[in-house]
Amino acid sequence: MQLSGIHHVAIIVSDYEKSKHFYTSILGLHVVAENYRHARDSYKLDLQLPDGSQLEVFSFPDAPQRPSYPEAQGLRHLAFTVASVDDYTAYLVSRGVSVEPIRVDEFTGRRFTFFADPDGLPLELYQA
Repeated sequence: MQLSGIHHVAIIVSDYEKSKHFYTSILGLHVVAENYRHARDSYKLDLQLPDGSQLEVFSFPDAPQRPSYPEAQGLRHLAFTVASVDDYTAYLVSRGVSVEPIRVDEFTGRRFTFFADPDGLPLELYQA
């Protein structure tokens, strides 16, 4: 038995419409499905990346904020591969997204940088 890949990563957001705009209009993820779950007063938005992996975006009323600084145990960040960290960073900045300075991974020699979603979830761009 072996795992064959990551199907999806799920996140909970504080402002559903703001996060939907960020992930679809700014990051360009494709909407697979969008459902409102009345019993939970919650949206579930399934988004797909070009490689087929997915991001599930949930909204829940009164969800607690994610502790980040100092970093808490659990998921540290979500990394996306891009052809050019420089080009994608320039694109994000042109859309008003704050991006950290580009760095080079000391072990792989690959370029990367971090930015955040509307809730401050750390996101990484990693050059393929």
